[in-house]
Amino acid sequence: MSPPILLHSTSPYQGSSPQGNLRPGPPRSCRMDFLVLFLFYLASVLMGLVLICVCSKTHSLKGLARGGAQIFSCIIPECLQRAVHGLLHYLFHTRNHTFIVLHLVLQGMVYTEYTWEVFGYCQELEFSLYYLLLPYLLLVVNLFSFTLTCVTNPGIITKANELLFLHVYEFDEVMFPKNVRCSTCDLRKPARSKHCSEFGSRDASGTSNSTCVCNWCVHRFDHHCVWVNNCIGAWNIRYFLIYLLTLTASAATVAIVSTTFLVHLVVMSDLYQETYIDDLGHLHVMDMVFLIQYLFLTFPRIVFMLGFVVVLSFLLGGYLCFALYLAATNQTTNEWYRGDWAWCQRCPLVAWPPSAEPQVHQNIHSHGLRSNLQEIFLPAFPCHERKKQE
Repeated sequence: MSPPILLHSTSPYQGSSPQGNLRPGPPRSCRMDFLVLFLFYLASVLMGLVLICVCSKTHSLKGLARGGAQIFSCIIPECLQRAVHGLLHYLFHTRNHTFIVLHLVLQGMVYTEYTWEVFGYCQELEFSLYYLLLPYLLLVVNLFSFTLTCVTNPGIITKANELLFLHVYEFDEVMFPKNVRCSTCDLRKPARSKHCSEFGSRDASGTSNSTCVCNWCVHRFDHHCVWVNNCIGAWNIRYFLIYLLTLTASAATVAIVSTTFLVHLVVMSDLYQETYIDDLGHLHVMDMVFLIQYLFLTFPRIVFMLGFVVVLSFLLGGYLCFALYLAATNQTTNEWYRGDWAWCQRCPLVAWPPSAEPQVHQNIHSHGLRSNLQEIFLPAFPCHERKKQE
């Protein structure tokens, strides 16, 4: 399999090999402004993520979002509203395998395109085989850790192990007071545990109105991940971090290999030295915008995949840094969210009653970087529980 000619020919190369006569003719003007469309798509995705994060913390923006939803409810038929609400409830508030299937489909599509085109082209261009096989090695580790994250018990609290969990962590009497019972499980809540639910709205007192997902309490609860259809807790957080790390690394590696291939091809063909004629008949020197648009027209699947994995690498990389920060400071996402909420109570954008005084939460569970990471990757309590059961 040989890479196609960059510009006008329908034959693979104008030579017998990638090292042959790869000299394109004059490029045609690209009518589709791919770069503008892609930047618009990227900006929309990032803006949506920022709005979700900000709205989840600010009451005034939450009220604005609810007001917008009420306006749309007057326009959208009620039957369609019920259908959308039912679909969203099924996807995000019940245990189902939809996102697991979607995850595997997207991963399969990326690796299929990488294998079918990028890997073959790079082999003909004599790229290092170890360099090309690295994404597959990361894929194997990623799928293994992904499976363990999905099937491992996150640390479900039951009547049988309730007393054991009560002695694992110290109660701080602010975020985790003593002698509090879970209203759903009817169990005493150990410190750092939480009933699996999605974060909902909060009233003026800070009480969370949540919707149950797994309907069980989890030891050292971090969050519920729809992509693995499981809670992330004390017993599978290590697998989740490895899964997140390898997923980020595999996306970044595929992006680097694909980018290297395209750059190598442009350099070999001297495409950056070419000129093109626009729609008005004017002659222009090749610029970056036209080059990207032209590569998209020539290698649409590779460039589209490259754009996807680049965006994915940045998003996953940002979340990975956040997860590693939580691990290094011995916090969970639940604790960070609730602790940050106490900070938000001082925010001037939020109107609070004069009697509502925020309680300051202090992290009493952090005992240094080494100890914090050891607690996550070498948890001692599961072994202790198995001995008790024996």
